Amino acid sequence: MYFKQKFNVIFRNYESFGYITDNRNFGYKQTNNNENYIGDKILSESGAVFLSVLNRTPQTLDELAKKIKKQFTDVDIRTIKNDAREFYCLLERDGFIVSGETLQECNEKDTRFSYKIVEPEIIKKEFTSTIMHPEKDTQVFLEEYFKGKPQLTNLHIEITSKCNERCLHCYIPHENKVNYIEPDLFYDVLEQSKNMRLLHLTLSGGEPMLHKNFCDFLRRCKEYDFSVNVLSNLTLLNDEIIKEMKMNPLLGVQVSLYSMDSHIHDEITQMKGSFEKTKNAILKLVENDIPLQISCPIMKQNKNCSDDVIKWAQKHKIHVGDDYVIIARYNHTTQNLSCRLSINEIKEMINGKVVNDAKYLEQLEMAAEKKKNITSNDFVCSVCHSSICIAENGNVYPCAGWQDYVVGNVKETSLNDIWDNSEKVQYLRGLRNHDFLKCIQCSDKEYCTMCMVRNANESPHGDLLVVNEFFCNIAKLNRQIIHEWKERSINS
Repeated sequence: MYFKQKFNVIFRNYESFGYITDNRNFGYKQTNNNENYIGDKILSESGAVFLSVLNRTPQTLDELAKKIKKQFTDVDIRTIKNDAREFYCLLERDGFIVSGETLQECNEKDTRFSYKIVEPEIIKKEFTSTIMHPEKDTQVFLEEYFKGKPQLTNLHIEITSKCNERCLHCYIPHENKVNYIEPDLFYDVLEQSKNMRLLHLTLSGGEPMLHKNFCDFLRRCKEYDFSVNVLSNLTLLNDEIIKEMKMNPLLGVQVSLYSMDSHIHDEITQMKGSFEKTKNAILKLVENDIPLQISCPIMKQNKNCSDDVIKWAQKHKIHVGDDYVIIARYNHTTQNLSCRLSINEIKEMINGKVVNDAKYLEQLEMAAEKKKNITSNDFVCSVCHSSICIAENGNVYPCAGWQDYVVGNVKETSLNDIWDNSEKVQYLRGLRNHDFLKCIQCSDKEYCTMCMVRNANESPHGDLLVVNEFFCNIAKLNRQIIHEWKERSINS
């Protein structure tokens, strides 16, 4: 019997326990796969040892038992084999590993992401294993184990600030797009991240493919077994990059496509020919079964044709994220906001969604219902709780777009020290919903998501506590539309 870890699973060994999860953050999905996730699980200390000998290459039970035996020298090899078989079967039922009578069967059962699969495999959880702490939610266990200390699981690295496009709505002033990260600094950050048991890594810019070491960076990320998300306009995609991307089963790509009209797309990027390059690169990724997600920010320039992007993407089984959240530049200049839709234009967009998607209002209401459970003592958002960003010059800041709020620099201080001890990080972690009194008292709060970078960037002095009225009005609009929808339902 052969066993192997599934291609989309990540494991971290904490010595006294293990943590195993699927690549849910950046494992981009097809439009028809019903958002099927495996989940995550805490493993006991012995379970962590049993899983640590597995990898993405099939191994026989005898080979695995010999490796486990090195950790349990006083246990009979037969006992180890029996326990390992039972343990692996439990994990296979939960969807984390696969087995096979032959090496070929084992590999074939590990179905890789593919756009060619019409109906992706659905994992049926007919069994529930009780590997460890079945009475506790995973996040509750982690919080208790680390005594409330936040764990860094997501890191965003801007490997260059240079970009070959000049997007009208970009929150980074183009005159500031001038540098590349030093390779030694990047590799040092990766080493530190591995020691901190990081799971997910985002590589962006600027345009990350402008960095001459881009492929080397991807290779090193694969060696560290990080889930990798690449944010790129794809205009520089080539065969070498595609080959490297295909080598990493934990890699996904996010690209912006603004319109299927080349003139409108190129008007937004201010780069002639960018539409054809981006569109062809997207099709090239689909052809090579590289997981992809399209982002389509809606603004004045493309408000009448953004649906065409969604329809085109659906034809190719690509998921699309579209919204009208354009934030001010991080230096508090607001010229880019001339692209942002007015409230009346947003109302028109929402009404259009209601007409074209019967479930849109239901989903909006469900999201609002979940937010009713949020209390005044809850955290405002995840920045500095599970994620943080690093710029190409080593500056560390809370999240993408908030570059002027520097909490440290990895050239001067270790990432771990910044994460644990930065005064600015501690301040952000200390903020709660009750610090935004206007929001707590607002009747529209269930239809809004507080975002400190939106506040800070649009404030002339970078004040994150000054609530952004524009997004308050969007929340009010959402509540009004839901209310009218319910009234119609009652009267019909």
